[in-house]
Amino acid sequence: MKHQDVNQSDVSEGSAEVGVRARVRAGVFGAACALAVGAACGIAQAQVRIAQWNITNYSSGRVSDLQQCFYGTFSGRSMSPDLIVVEEMLGASSVTNLLNILNGAPGSPGDWAAAPFVANGGDTDNAMFYRTSRFTYLGVVTLSEGTGVSGPPRDNQRWQVRLAGYSGAGAEFYIYAGHWKAQESGSGDDNRRLLEAQRIRDDAATLPAGAHYIFGGDTNEQSSTTAAYQAMVSAGAGQFLDPINTPGTWNNNGSFRFVHTQDPFGSGGMDDRHDQLLISATLRNQQGLDYMPGAPGGNIFAAYSTSTWNDSNHSYRAWGNDGTSFNLPLTTTGNTMVGPTIAQALINSTGGATGHLPVFLDLQVPAKVNAPAPIHFGVVSVGASSPQRTLTVTNSANVALYSKDGTGWGIDALTYTLSASAGFTAPGGTFNESASAGSNAHTLTMSTLTPGCKTGTVTINSDDPDTPARVVPVKGLVVTGFAPVVSAGDYDVNGDCQVNVEDLYVWYAGNTDVNLDGSVNATDGTFLRDGLRSNEVTDMTAGRR
Repeated sequence: MKHQDVNQSDVSEGSAEVGVRARVRAGVFGAACALAVGAACGIAQAQVRIAQWNITNYSSGRVSDLQQCFYGTFSGRSMSPDLIVVEEMLGASSVTNLLNILNGAPGSPGDWAAAPFVANGGDTDNAMFYRTSRFTYLGVVTLSEGTGVSGPPRDNQRWQVRLAGYSGAGAEFYIYAGHWKAQESGSGDDNRRLLEAQRIRDDAATLPAGAHYIFGGDTNEQSSTTAAYQAMVSAGAGQFLDPINTPGTWNNNGSFRFVHTQDPFGSGGMDDRHDQLLISATLRNQQGLDYMPGAPGGNIFAAYSTSTWNDSNHSYRAWGNDGTSFNLPLTTTGNTMVGPTIAQALINSTGGATGHLPVFLDLQVPAKVNAPAPIHFGVVSVGASSPQRTLTVTNSANVALYSKDGTGWGIDALTYTLSASAGFTAPGGTFNESASAGSNAHTLTMSTLTPGCKTGTVTINSDDPDTPARVVPVKGLVVTGFAPVVSAGDYDVNGDCQVNVEDLYVWYAGNTDVNLDGSVNATDGTFLRDGLRSNEVTDMTAGRR
């Protein structure tokens, strides 16, 4: 049905990010995807795609249409979500049916799972589906609406997941699903939506400091100025942000035709931005797990384009809406975003009633640090020129899993500094290393001013959420007189800070990787024996004429 224009003035987004300086991080925006408005890479090369969809009173059926919506391809573009929250599900069986559709769709990886079903009671249900190759499921909490509102309660769910291959909170996020009350009976509905929004905002305020969180839902809001919407985006603890920075009166306003989501079937025409994804400020700080632009170099702080759906600043899309359907049914013939087949499937997926388009956004994944350990300087003479060894630092985030174009685009650059303990040195400054870009090589040195066993550490302080301080042991032996002329290795097998035949005895008792090639074999024994004998002739002839 058509809605009345609210006719309220636009307001800007909450002030939490005022003064935040946009910066382009090395390796995130420097990938080999062309920065072109018409390029398919911005939408097709998603890294982790989060979607939201009010699926319109779904119980079963619509199989081929829903599969086309999820995995149909047009001009290299596909919805292909990695996690999706859904509203208007009709019971536990509907979740099973939709899960089967996701796993059985042509082009699907077939690794979908559903979070445990939670009945909302007295109304339609919410659900969350996720790819098991990309996420570890951690749990669900239901935010009960309780009493004091008209009509059947619509509870909100909050699920928690963590990216596969990570272990820390920095790779986790919470995602809420909500279906707020439609505007049908005046101020009572407004109050109902306000309460529903407050429940979410209050809960988000209790999450751990630095937590990442997302809201996906059908808000039934027509303007950013309403009390319910402001309850979500106003400054303070638990604040949500509109990732596309697009406040205003959305209802029946052609300026927002690219982000309208209701109604593709056409009973009222496409004229409302009811369906949205909102994010925490921690997902828009250009560090680690973070909201992505639509193409390399995009400015995620910009407002969404009013002239094209293919906005290079944003990965956020109202799937199927190419901007040509304002106050009309969704365009099929000539639809430049999804083409006629997917567009028709989106219409059919409403079940023949007023419906909604899905929306999605893409997230970059955090960096991961990797470096060999330990590093050995070998045996050197006291007073010798400072021996050097190389520390190789790599961004080992899983490119095969999280970068669909294989360039590392969508994986955060590893940003780090080095610090060495006394007796050793490491380069100063801040370094960056992109995923899939090789490694950074850093020269380490060891002091030889005094004899003895030298042990210490080099610490890599980085933005790896799992290992923010990776400690690399370093070791060497400084001796008086002649030192063995050998390459670096762990010759001090018994750890007594001497290199002699006792190390060979210990090695034969329990082999170790002396030559540091990653394997323990007979070569290590030969390497150790040759090292011990490397200065044999010099020792035997010392002082002779």
